[in-house]
Amino acid sequence: MTESKAIESLSQEYRVVQPPAWVTERAHIQTMEEYEELYRRSVDDPEGFWSDMAEEMLHWHKRWNTVLDYDFHKPYVKWFEGGQLNVTYNCIDRHLKGWRRNKAALIWESDEGRTKMYTYQSLYYKVCKLANVLKKHGVKKGDRVALYLPMIPELPIAMLACARIGAVHSVVFGGFAPNELAVRIDDARPVLIVTASCGIEGKKVIEYKPLIDRAIDLAEHKVKRTIIYQRPQASAALTDGRDVDWAAAEKKAKPTGCVPVKATDPLYILYTSGTTGKPKGILHTCGGYMTGVYATMKYVFDVKDQDVYWCTADIGWVTGHSYVVYGPLACGATQVIYEGAPDWPDQDRFGQIVEDYGVSIFYTAPTAIRAFMK
Repeated sequence: MTESKAIESLSQEYRVVQPPAWVTERAHIQTMEEYEELYRRSVDDPEGFWSDMAEEMLHWHKRWNTVLDYDFHKPYVKWFEGGQLNVTYNCIDRHLKGWRRNKAALIWESDEGRTKMYTYQSLYYKVCKLANVLKKHGVKKGDRVALYLPMIPELPIAMLACARIGAVHSVVFGGFAPNELAVRIDDARPVLIVTASCGIEGKKVIEYKPLIDRAIDLAEHKVKRTIIYQRPQASAALTDGRDVDWAAAEKKAKPTGCVPVKATDPLYILYTSGTTGKPKGILHTCGGYMTGVYATMKYVFDVKDQDVYWCTADIGWVTGHSYVVYGPLACGATQVIYEGAPDWPDQDRFGQIVEDYGVSIFYTAPTAIRAFMK
């Protein structure tokens, strides 16, 4: 089917909106024929298709032996068995060899107007030092680390520090109460928790330390170490023998290298919300997950080096893991992170941030758009 006939066929059932010419001209896939060819390859030869994607998009310390081994009746799925890589290397280190080292990786803004910017080089430095802090406090490859942080740059930094040394992170949404955090602690059994002294919601400052203390008391699995990032809005009193000040520990740390892991090793555990029963922990492995998020960043979001990308999702959910942290950084993108409400202090908050930073790719929820329209 030709491109024109395909569009005509779609038009009979759906409303088809043609993108502006400048969007089409810079797209990775410019015609319906190109899309059909790519799609057909993925259906007819899925293993060859994903093998090519993985080889093109990621740096591998060791190539895989088998692209896919699965049995959905068990369930049992393994991607790129025999391969080795490091997720943080793919998100940061490999970008340092060229001009991207001085490119903005993260641009952060808070509700109260505070801003921070990390280049790929400065992000590398922060991640490497925290990885060293984690190792110093006993975190080893395969250990679980719980992350209870607001939408600040320290959250992706902590995620990448875990991945750098082969630890498995489990991000817990900062809005959860102590009993919800305790349930996840008992299930994942982390050796350490990384948290902050507080989060910010509009005019409110939410102190995290009392929530963490209560969760640790409630949990049967006793966490012996926490690392706390102190924020100026509220300083947390540290518990002797358990709590470590992030900034003080970081000053003494030296950068640490990447630990290659198996493609089938776990990258993170993320829990369902628990609205229909006990929260279920979903485990994502390194090789297949990274190939998938990179491919969608390239072909769905069409991210280019000149773009400023912003996904408004909270990192505490899977969209935030995939399209605020791992996907954009693997692509070498510049992205915005926002700590705050979409309507604070005004309804045009999102639009103002888009204008301030020149956001060219904006990913948000239809619910938010409908709320603004009202």
